[in-house]
Amino acid sequence: MTATGATTAYAPGARIEVRDAEWMVRTCTPTARDGYMIRAVGVSEFVRDEDAVFFTGIDRVTPLRPEDTVLVADTSPAFARSRLFLESVLRRTPLPQSERGLALADGFLLDPLTYQRRPAELALAGLRPRILLADVVGLGKTLEIGLILAELIRRGRGERILVVTPQQVLEQFQHELWTRFAIPLVRLDSVGIERIQRDIPAGRNPFLYYKRVIISIDTLKNQGRYGQHLENMFWDAVVIDESHNLINEGNLRNRLARLLAARTDALLLASATPHNGDAESFAQLIGLLDPAAIADPRSYSAEQIKHLYLRRTKISREVRDEIGARWPDRGPSLPIRCPAGDKEEKIFAELTRTWLAGPERTGGSVVGQERRLFPYTLLKAFLSSHKALGSTVARRLKNATEPREIDALNDLARLVDAMDDTDSAKRTALVEQLREIGVGENSATRAVVFSESIPTLEWLRDTVPPELGLKSDQVLLMHGGCSDQQQQQIVEEFSLADSKVRLLFTGDVASEGVNLHRQCHHLVHYDLPWSLIRIEQRNGRIDRYGQQNAPQFRALILQSSVKGTKDDTTVAEKLLLREQEAHRSLGTAEAVTREFTAKKEEDRLIKDLLAGKSVEQSLAEAPPVDFMAELFGTVASEEVVAELERADVPRLFRSTEAFVREALRTVVPDLKVDDDGQMLALEPPRDLVHRLSALPASYLRTHKITERMKVTFDRDLAQRKLDQARRTQTLWPDIAYLSDLHPMVEWLVDKVQIQLVRQQAPVIAAKVTEPTFLVQGVYSNDLGQPTVVEWMAVSGLPGAPVVRDMTEVLAEAGVGPDMINTLRHPDLPTLQTLVRPAVDAARRFLDERRDEHAERVTAPLREHRSRIQEWEQTALSGIGEDSHARRKRQAVGSTVAEQERLLRSLETTGEPLVRILAVLEEDA
Repeated sequence: MTATGATTAYAPGARIEVRDAEWMVRTCTPTARDGYMIRAVGVSEFVRDEDAVFFTGIDRVTPLRPEDTVLVADTSPAFARSRLFLESVLRRTPLPQSERGLALADGFLLDPLTYQRRPAELALAGLRPRILLADVVGLGKTLEIGLILAELIRRGRGERILVVTPQQVLEQFQHELWTRFAIPLVRLDSVGIERIQRDIPAGRNPFLYYKRVIISIDTLKNQGRYGQHLENMFWDAVVIDESHNLINEGNLRNRLARLLAARTDALLLASATPHNGDAESFAQLIGLLDPAAIADPRSYSAEQIKHLYLRRTKISREVRDEIGARWPDRGPSLPIRCPAGDKEEKIFAELTRTWLAGPERTGGSVVGQERRLFPYTLLKAFLSSHKALGSTVARRLKNATEPREIDALNDLARLVDAMDDTDSAKRTALVEQLREIGVGENSATRAVVFSESIPTLEWLRDTVPPELGLKSDQVLLMHGGCSDQQQQQIVEEFSLADSKVRLLFTGDVASEGVNLHRQCHHLVHYDLPWSLIRIEQRNGRIDRYGQQNAPQFRALILQSSVKGTKDDTTVAEKLLLREQEAHRSLGTAEAVTREFTAKKEEDRLIKDLLAGKSVEQSLAEAPPVDFMAELFGTVASEEVVAELERADVPRLFRSTEAFVREALRTVVPDLKVDDDGQMLALEPPRDLVHRLSALPASYLRTHKITERMKVTFDRDLAQRKLDQARRTQTLWPDIAYLSDLHPMVEWLVDKVQIQLVRQQAPVIAAKVTEPTFLVQGVYSNDLGQPTVVEWMAVSGLPGAPVVRDMTEVLAEAGVGPDMINTLRHPDLPTLQTLVRPAVDAARRFLDERRDEHAERVTAPLREHRSRIQEWEQTALSGIGEDSHARRKRQAVGSTVAEQERLLRSLETTGEPLVRILAVLEEDA
């Protein structure tokens, strides 16, 4: 198979000749115009270790024929070069499409929790890895994503990864994937973008230059900067965190999501609140994962989409059984009542009499019907602080035109101006509560204080710390006006054990995705959102997996004696306690109001209050249980929990550690490695340094990684170093855990693979009675993904070939580190005559195995075809002949055609890769 018009994929691991040099295929994917795009690494002398991309429609790509394999003697001690080569091929070859079990789940710096591995099982079970991770706040969705990405990488389906998150969690996400899984992501925040402009030529596609990237949704949606680049990319995997922000059709985030969904194989959406209560909007989100999952977006069942989402809470059986004492139960949510002072009571009275009285007020409402919610905006601002109320009044005065409203606003402004800091009952109570918690200059105790109002946060930041004896460097302030770098730095500093910071004032920008639990278990709601979901999200910042202490929650409740007023006891206190009750009984607060978004909850509550209803009445009159409530409102606590399926992963070496140590000694013998039994320290060569360039420059610089790299296989040591890093000026440890995915392991695998000269295979003296050829056989689909992988040991040559499992034969033959290489020269001419018969026997066996594997490969495809047909029939049922019907028929037809193209691309196709890896000869 050559160059132009190629009809089959080039299997990963195959050797090819391009431009008079030998290359090893790493991935092979089809393109729209230029045949297959082959990513390869150089093997022959002048291109060794070089990465390259070839297009079969442009370059002449010649596969190297197995019949032309030249056998050579291995003179290395204990046949180390041969053993390393065999192991490297086993590692480099992706697991076949039909292998659904987990391959790497035990190889990372994680607690062994089945519930966190369950999403990877679901992702691998589907036609494509496309799922929604909808676990509630705090269960560890980032770790679940890391496990899925790791499995995709092992399958050759994770070469190009794009992670999209809110800007405040960019570094947190990048940190977790590196320290836990050793997956490096290039962070394209404002600093990272400057780096791109320095490091790559103008106009160059940064997503081609960096193969694994993490970027914020707000940066990426800048179509002017990235639109063309995104349209020209195809990803192996795209992750979109906090994906509920994608729902509104027509907005930039939604358009971005649809673009990415069409240009990736795997799509992972993550959100604790991935819906807004509207079945059609949620169907749109599901449609990103599988456009043929839901025929009627107004009416569908959980059964139809069960293959696309996973939802658990802390009380789900598998979660509850596993986390046990690892995650302390949260303490009670304590309402701290703060009786209003005289000046606050005057404001309550003015709000009640002038603004909240509505049409009953003498002369009618101050504002018209179109602005009937504004009085509640004023009330909520005051329940935050007089500073927030003053800011809200000042903004409105700039635009108000009605004299009655202007007069009323000025009256409020005068009452606000009459207040000073000491007149605020909540501020006084906050200082008392923080003292009671133990926050102070010489105390290790930390607390996070939430408020919805930036003026409130800034006022508290300026006035509260001096009363606690805190200095300016012991207090942080974060809100939506902070830049991405500022937000990341604030979260990082608050998480460091040796940081001076004791108090974080933050807005709800920190209520989604941010980890604040590392050094903190006290949270104070200075003001409370009128939304159970938002309260739950806030609490989830410290009540999450990894918390070492029982989370403690307090809320300041401003209490008024003014008759008929709506103070914090009217609304906020009741919501606080209802969230606590829902969390304990249901595992999530969403089931209570069944509105599913914070804004919808708050809007409905305010309208009910306007109608004269109480909070209790509003909650009691929640919409009836419908599909969305069935799907997300509650999670069964007694669900059946099945054992995880494990993949059959062939290995020659007993562990990654054994492979790495042997490879270091054998293929880079001149590299000085200090080894104390627990840790390896070395000066990384230039080509290894290049593989680390995705990591933050600050991390590489702080720990001088490019000068002296430290790694370990000891999980306990790695965890201790990670814990220590949280007590220093960086969250990044100086010693990295060496998982199978670590760049150093991948570097060594490539180093081993390119040791052999083009078209050569080593001969090994082992415990066999006749020559045995070790052969790799791979069938692939049009996407370059293996569908059948066989490891064959062929003996009985030339006349009566017998094919057995290669790994079993290697074990029986004693191929391992205890071998002795006597340097006896093998009978190469005789063995060479058996090469062609060995290849022929392997091909015949592989053809037979293809038929045996066919059912495992085609059964999921057949099932999906059936589902598409059913979807098409339902979608077109009863459709008319008008223009709308014609457009719908066209859209359905387009979806069916696209799904059929996908199915065809996943079928086994073309000729197999057959490759002689080595020969076992009788050890005389």
